[in-house]
Amino acid sequence: MTQTQRSILKQKLAGKEIVVAPGIFDMISVRLADRMGFDSLYMTGYGTVASYLGEADAGLATYTDMVNRVSAFCGASKTPIICDGDTGYGGLLNVAHTVRGYEKAGAAGIQLEDQEFPKKCGHTPGRRVIAAEEMVKKIKVAKEARIDPDLLIVARTDARTSLGLDEALRRGELYAKAGADVIFIESPETEKELEIIGKTFEVPLLVNVVEGGRTPQLTPAELQGLGFSLAIYPASGFLAVAQALEKVYGEIKARKGTNGHMGELYSFSAMCTLMGFEAVWDFDKKHAD
Repeated sequence: MTQTQRSILKQKLAGKEIVVAPGIFDMISVRLADRMGFDSLYMTGYGTVASYLGEADAGLATYTDMVNRVSAFCGASKTPIICDGDTGYGGLLNVAHTVRGYEKAGAAGIQLEDQEFPKKCGHTPGRRVIAAEEMVKKIKVAKEARIDPDLLIVARTDARTSLGLDEALRRGELYAKAGADVIFIESPETEKELEIIGKTFEVPLLVNVVEGGRTPQLTPAELQGLGFSLAIYPASGFLAVAQALEKVYGEIKARKGTNGHMGELYSFSAMCTLMGFEAVWDFDKKHAD
């Protein structure tokens, strides 16, 4: 990820048209989404932890686990990726280390949140937040740690669910004053709350669109009209994959085979192209005896 690419994304978020970013969670989803012309992708913590560790996104993944995925995903993508950095994986020194690591790995942005450790996935119960002043310090450290000033610092608060919207808004304002580039109020529960959030802030706003989550499902155009600059769809990809896998595996288990579902499957030849086999075949021809 070059400074220019990060700068372009930052400029787009400052524009009038909302940026939509699908969630990517493994190398196939990265390669596929990267080809589709999005302005940004979003590395989902839930999906990444699920696909990489087979565990719940509940503070079990370490910095090492996640920066490994950041490096792999960003290395395979020409599209800027905003990457979930959870709580920064510790205290202020850890936050600085995390920001530097994510930036070196190629992230276009890093999302940091104000949950207590161990954190829990947004839109799930039991999330507790640290003092707002502690998160302000994390944001200031994150700003100091980055080398590229266009690396986006996305500040997320989970205060809405446990402490109410007013506290979430207060925290968002503090985080913006601390220098966050994007404010992320997690889990608003009504369209009116979305409207209030959109009117409160001058900095770019992120909205988390989770199918079956706490936030109303509005279209990108509607969200743009409410004042949001970035809509992420973190769960859409892995939910679609899980449903498709369950269906086709069920047909195989029932000994029905897959002949009746060929139209629903990504073609094998297209998958070979997606994964770069054509370059392998060309290499083999070039170096054949």
